[in-house]
Amino acid sequence: MFPDRFSDLPAYAFPRLRALLDHHAPGGSARHMTIGEPRHAFPDFVGNVLAQHVHEFNRYPPNEGAPELLEAIGKWLTRRFEVTVDADRQVMALNGTREGLYNAGMALVSSETAGKRSVVLIPNPFYQVYMIAAMSVAAEPVFVSATEATGYLPDYASLSPDILNRTAAAYICSPSNPQGAVASREYLDTLIQLAEKYDFQIFADECYSEIYRDVPPVGALSRAQALGADPERVVVFHSLSKRSNLPGLRSGFMAGGPETIARARQLRAYSGAPLPLPLQRVATAAWQDEDHVQENRALYQSKYRRADEIFDGVTGYSPPQAGFFLWLPVENGEAAAVRLWSETGVRVLPGAYLAHQTETGTPGNDRIRVAMVDYEEDCVQGLQMIRSTLFGD
Repeated sequence: MFPDRFSDLPAYAFPRLRALLDHHAPGGSARHMTIGEPRHAFPDFVGNVLAQHVHEFNRYPPNEGAPELLEAIGKWLTRRFEVTVDADRQVMALNGTREGLYNAGMALVSSETAGKRSVVLIPNPFYQVYMIAAMSVAAEPVFVSATEATGYLPDYASLSPDILNRTAAAYICSPSNPQGAVASREYLDTLIQLAEKYDFQIFADECYSEIYRDVPPVGALSRAQALGADPERVVVFHSLSKRSNLPGLRSGFMAGGPETIARARQLRAYSGAPLPLPLQRVATAAWQDEDHVQENRALYQSKYRRADEIFDGVTGYSPPQAGFFLWLPVENGEAAAVRLWSETGVRVLPGAYLAHQTETGTPGNDRIRVAMVDYEEDCVQGLQMIRSTLFGD
């Protein structure tokens, strides 16, 4: 039997979407703009690297990641964020970052803090794995709204000392999913200083960090080192899914203090599923190459410009700073999704499906999330349908 704490979980976003839409006939050829699955081409070298190492499927892979992969990740962190890391002790390869974001809770969060039930802070809307990680260790998930009023990032500093004194960890997503907001240096510094004061860890989901308009997003680990924070204070999570258009590779990593990574590795030794060695070789090559990342980023930057043109004049439209989602304002997200599907065949996700209901309402109830993952012209056609159907020409 499932533990009581899971008995009243809402359905996951995409089964909810199917229940909402599938009994309606599409109003045109189906155009899926719901899931954040990149559809640009992955790097040309992937096939060759895989072929060269296919024989390594006959070996059990290193659980924490092959030394060459860890070294490539460590060097990328240094190049990209100007941080100093000991890759052998401060990096762990992941079978997709969802695994790491969940297991960070399992490995690092105690059910009690300061003699009371632990709290895990979660932005609202949020990636659902954050909530499940907290619940799995019997911690209390505290949802903090990330709306236009707060720059689409959670204002954890506004919480009461009672909550902060019980906080064991805080999740932060920058660039944020679904809003596309980027945490500034000042925001991260404030959060890190808050974590130092109240002695909690920051789990920084930075999976969208390489898709941005102009200025590379700041990294939480680099700010922690610049501030001289406790080396265990910040844990960052990155992925090749968005950066390199390799969602099916299921390859990412977590990086943090040596004690943090040691605890995560210990848990993974018992419960993890390491990435097969040929796929680790592909991941190594991907972290070593930036040309394909720059080409991929340029495709998204062009789509940002087209989206800005299409939604010009729409009240409440906020151009995303990064990532590949639009967070569009509507009267009701579910009604808008049904209308789009029934009239045009465009499929989008109601914003409320990514949020938790609070006493003051559900952030995202008046939003839809639109994934701009197709190639430009296909994406633009879908955006134009959204504009004309929901907002007028």
